[in-house]
Amino acid sequence: MTNLPLSGARLWDSLMEMARIGATAKGGCNRQALTELDREGRALLARWAADAGCSLQVDVFGNMILRREGTDPTRAPVAFGSHLDTQPTGGKFDGVLGVLAGLEIMRALAESGTRTAAPLLLVNWTNEEGARFSPPMMGSGAAMGIFTPEQVLDTRDAEGTRFGDAMDAIGARGTTPPDWVRGCAAYLELHIEQGKLLEDGGHELGVVTHALTQRWYEVTVTGEEAHGGSPMAGRRDAMMGAAQLIAALEDIALQTLAPDGEPGRATVGQIRVHPASRNVAPGEVWFSIDTRHADLAALDAMGAALREEAACIAAARGLRIDVTDFWFSPPTPFDATLIARCEAAATARGLRWRRIPTGIGHDAVYVARGVPTVMLFTPCHGGVSHNEAESITPEWAEAGLKVLADAVLATAT
Repeated sequence: MTNLPLSGARLWDSLMEMARIGATAKGGCNRQALTELDREGRALLARWAADAGCSLQVDVFGNMILRREGTDPTRAPVAFGSHLDTQPTGGKFDGVLGVLAGLEIMRALAESGTRTAAPLLLVNWTNEEGARFSPPMMGSGAAMGIFTPEQVLDTRDAEGTRFGDAMDAIGARGTTPPDWVRGCAAYLELHIEQGKLLEDGGHELGVVTHALTQRWYEVTVTGEEAHGGSPMAGRRDAMMGAAQLIAALEDIALQTLAPDGEPGRATVGQIRVHPASRNVAPGEVWFSIDTRHADLAALDAMGAALREEAACIAAARGLRIDVTDFWFSPPTPFDATLIARCEAAATARGLRWRRIPTGIGHDAVYVARGVPTVMLFTPCHGGVSHNEAESITPEWAEAGLKVLADAVLATAT
């Protein structure tokens, strides 16, 4: 265990102060990527980190890299962090906990005068959420070469604003080449669970062993507009076809099992209707589908079942249903050495912990494709996240902070 003067109270105060930027009436945060509020959050983090003796670099995708030098210039740096951007109705802790826990490590190092052998990098990734610019995890994905610069910089939000232009508008574009991350010795990320396994099991911490595989789709159902007063018989109602397919997704997910019996997960998060008139049966409906599974073969089986069901509905209703691939994230294991290091730290701290997978994408999942990586989870009440009601306890935050610090220092020594 590290003897750093880590302060759970200071971490909590910092979380509450950051939450004032973009605060919502229901107690959450709306601090979407590359907005003016994001600029304010970035500026506050930069000021705090400078006070803790960190230097700031920003790469060409806006990722913030706050550096504390080590004693051995030949050592590769050890990185840790998460993201400050939120959903439109997000909470105070998703992403922010990992960034500000990392800041607390930097503050404690500065206060104690402790120097690690390897340099330390606190990272704030750009556009993890994907709420304004989709897909998510753009900053980490671009830094890892998963997205091309053009894919990221030319992405547009719902109002047509380019990612690159939005970055320039708030002064977030830097000059550091993005390959800095691939030169890191390790990456560690603390996050809230966004599920109920830890809380329901009475655990104070989760050590994340791997990420579930994900496949996202876009679906367009095309039929024919009809007056709302026309007979139901003979209609080619795109909404009714879409509703039937959406309803079928739940059964597809629950009935597609991994070898260990774990079912899949399926979510429809966005729907667009044309012509969107109260008294017109729609001629076109577009919607998104997010599928996830612990087993790649099972995920592929979910996709096949989705397409088969779409074909059946289209034939029965005289519709056209196009299912197109949008995004894929393969199953991703985390680093065995870092997992063991985190488990040892949690045990030494006397915490109740368990191994756990993540069914949710995080920057760590992209970084793990080329850098030894691990995640830690704290519980969150009721598993509620991406919601203004998202909440954790100061004790959970402090437990995560201490294990993160132990693992970081053990890796950087």
